[in-house]
Amino acid sequence: MTISESLAPQLPYLRRYARALTGSQASGDAYVRAALTALLGRHKELAADLPPRVALYRLFHLIWAGTAGQLDLDLSPELNRLSPEERLRSLSSGERAALLLTAVEGFSLTEAAAILDLSTEEVEESIAQAQHGIEKSLATSVLIIEDEAVIALDLENLVVELGHTIAGTAATRDDAVAKARARQPGLVLADINLGEGGSGLDAVAEILKSFSVPVIFVTAYPERLLTGERPEPTYLVTKPFVRESLQATIGQVLFFYTVRRQAA
Repeated sequence: MTISESLAPQLPYLRRYARALTGSQASGDAYVRAALTALLGRHKELAADLPPRVALYRLFHLIWAGTAGQLDLDLSPELNRLSPEERLRSLSSGERAALLLTAVEGFSLTEAAAILDLSTEEVEESIAQAQHGIEKSLATSVLIIEDEAVIALDLENLVVELGHTIAGTAATRDDAVAKARARQPGLVLADINLGEGGSGLDAVAEILKSFSVPVIFVTAYPERLLTGERPEPTYLVTKPFVRESLQATIGQVLFFYTVRRQAA
């Protein structure tokens, strides 16, 4: 099996992680491309003593750490379009990386430590600091677009536990659009397939025509979005979701959205 064949199944998830870490699809994909270019050009190699997935993420972090402070190297046009605030955040996001690797990507503390070249104790401390820093002062109202009542209730409970308020819950495309326009939520959690209620993707597209709001898609079919064939959502959580994973993603979404608004 070639390197490309062995790593191909992991690339959609690495791209998801990179987008969450950097805050945008363009910058995340630029770092992924740089890592793959270095690997295929034999400028970098995967660590032979690590499982392939762990080694791939470690390589990504080696590239990211080596270029995040030197964005004028022009690895891609996308990197040079980052705002000064986004560049600063990318330089100081090691704590958020530890949180994402464990809570969103499902790596163990030991694996995350290997990826970040830290001790497990340092990873644990980074996670604790990241959670505290991300969650404070980011409370907002949340619109939940979900046609399964049990899942909608679980999402509501989690949102409230995190200190947010519920702007509303919608089970259909039309109801979601109407509630969003009427209540102007600060965050949207959206399922993709609403059954007879239509498409969550269509609902979000219609909402975004009216105003800007960060969106997290919560779906059992991530492969339908992580194709590389069209613009993809920056934030995606797979069903059945782990509460810690969704919690970390909500923190990332609100963090980067706040950074962009301050930079505007």
